[in-house]
Amino acid sequence: MNSNRPVPRASVMEIEAYVPGKSGAPGAVKVYKLSSNETPLGPSPKAIAAFREAAGSLELYPDGSAERLRAAIAARHGLDSARIVCGNGSDDVLHLVASAYLGEGDEGVFTEHGFLVYRIAILAAGATPVVVPEKNYTTDVDAILAAVTPRTKIVFVANPNNPTGTWLPASDVKRLHAGLPPHVILVLDGAYAEYVTHADYSNGLELASAHENVVVTHTFSKIYGLASLRLGWAYASPAICDAINRIRGPFNVNGAALEAGIAAVGDIAHVEASIAHNDRWRVWLETEIAKLGLEVTPSVGNFILMHFPDAPGRRAVDADAFLVKRGLVLRMVKAYGLPNALRMTVGAEEPNRLVVQALADFLSEKA
Repeated sequence: MNSNRPVPRASVMEIEAYVPGKSGAPGAVKVYKLSSNETPLGPSPKAIAAFREAAGSLELYPDGSAERLRAAIAARHGLDSARIVCGNGSDDVLHLVASAYLGEGDEGVFTEHGFLVYRIAILAAGATPVVVPEKNYTTDVDAILAAVTPRTKIVFVANPNNPTGTWLPASDVKRLHAGLPPHVILVLDGAYAEYVTHADYSNGLELASAHENVVVTHTFSKIYGLASLRLGWAYASPAICDAINRIRGPFNVNGAALEAGIAAVGDIAHVEASIAHNDRWRVWLETEIAKLGLEVTPSVGNFILMHFPDAPGRRAVDADAFLVKRGLVLRMVKAYGLPNALRMTVGAEEPNRLVVQALADFLSEKA
């Protein structure tokens, strides 16, 4: 069909652009951003020092193979560095996998409250997104397996999931993988994996090491506190890594991010401090907010999901407006199919306490 202007592929026009969590609160004296799951501890001081050192060589192209960063990640997790691919955030890696393995007529599967980027990556590749229901805000293995057809090429699972904070134990992940045809890739998104301390949880790296059709992705944006630098990585079979490397940009990770990432991986004490802070305050927030009468979905990430009553003046949108007036910025999650819930990052002590007090005021006659 002829047109008087360039026409994008139809699936591209089905994409609703990703909208990040808001960061401003007009009129507030002080703003506490709790909308993007950023760590309140910030990055490792060693990563900051490495970033500053990198400023002295900005005229040079970075290492296109990210060899030293891949070696650092491999040493930290006991992996084969040749099976690691680094990207401009884990979003970049997710798009690369979709671009390499999806096309017209293919299907990509994800869950109803799964990360929004999965749908975007599937449509951007020209394929068809297939959304499956969750059970109690948790990935339903049987629902996913029932949705797989001869057209399915990728299944995306965030473990833990964002924005619900729920997770699958290792046995369920293995059962899911065992039920997939060998040509279907299981992508395990571990953006929040470092926060999980349950004994029966697995980040999927062992599964990826043993099978040809598993990809595990991780990010430096969350527990490592390098969100501004956009850095992520994937672990997969040599064949999948080869396919991804053929289409990724030759310098898709900038030099400053590489150096900061290397330093961050080596600062184990900083990661442990972040886990300890998160464990303490996530439990506190879940307990205190539940005392107010709000339903809180149990989380293992660095955020919590709270649900509001379906009553005039008490809905999530009303709570959000009330909190913003006090400079407390949380995340509306209507785009995730959760119109009456708010997601809150586990922050520092001050904003954590302020949110609980503000919610108490909102739910009382004071509001």
